[in-house]
Amino acid sequence: MNGESRVRMLLTALVALILTVLPLPTWLDVIRPVFLVLMVLYWSVNAPRTGGIALGFFCGLALDVFQGPVLGEHALALVLVTYIAGREHQRIRSKPAIQQAMFVLVALVVYELVLFMIDGWTGHPVTSLLRWVHTLTGALIWPAAAAIFAYSAGRRA
Repeated sequence: MNGESRVRMLLTALVALILTVLPLPTWLDVIRPVFLVLMVLYWSVNAPRTGGIALGFFCGLALDVFQGPVLGEHALALVLVTYIAGREHQRIRSKPAIQQAMFVLVALVVYELVLFMIDGWTGHPVTSLLRWVHTLTGALIWPAAAAIFAYSAGRRA
């Protein structure tokens, strides 16, 4: 990956972080997908060596600074999801967008499950079922998000 592509990846990470932490009304915040996780999944599938575990770790750490009650919980969850996506990138990339969205749904559930367990172990449990809504919205917008990420990467979807 050349220097220009790295800059594009970092810019998409910055935009995704801003979209993820931007303050919204409560009713809209519940359905907002975690754009940063979607971005990390995209780069882990389409450029696994460049958008690998380090990208997941540092993006998760940035998300921890803004949202995490425990420093490192988003980083751990994103590293796990990035590892799975990197291992299966050839299978995922060859599938149509709808089947990729099913993988994204499973990855987002794993991500949220890790956060749920860490929150429970550290005494910050959120037991509302609304915490799982953004996993569905993330999977629903995956085809559009992947097309936008592909366009920003200089590829056509």
